[in-house]
Amino acid sequence: MRVYEVMSKDVETVKPEVHASEAKTRMRQKRIHHLVVVRGTELAGVVSERDLGGPKLPKSLGAYTVADFMTARVVTVTTRTLVRRAAALMQGRSIGSLVVTSANGKLAGIVTVTDLLT
Repeated sequence: MRVYEVMSKDVETVKPEVHASEAKTRMRQKRIHHLVVVRGTELAGVVSERDLGGPKLPKSLGAYTVADFMTARVVTVTTRTLVRRAAALMQGRSIGSLVVTSANGKLAGIVTVTDLLT
């Protein structure tokens, strides 16, 4: 089985300069736990709900931007990566998602631990 068979294609993106509290609110409204951070069409990072303090919205987030919390060294896989390999990457690095790129390096989706378990 390949990543493209289980990934989410509708990726929520955010710019690095967006206020962290706004990103947290979007995650809560969309019922997601990760946002892919982009500068134009380029991948800049990923930010998770955990990065922003977990499920509760701390009031102190207002002074910070997504760039203050995002992980810039994003682990990516391609749409053709085996699901088994994706799971091993997540487990080995203790991360909850992988950004998925197409063969030409463009953003194609995101795969999470939940995607792999279902």
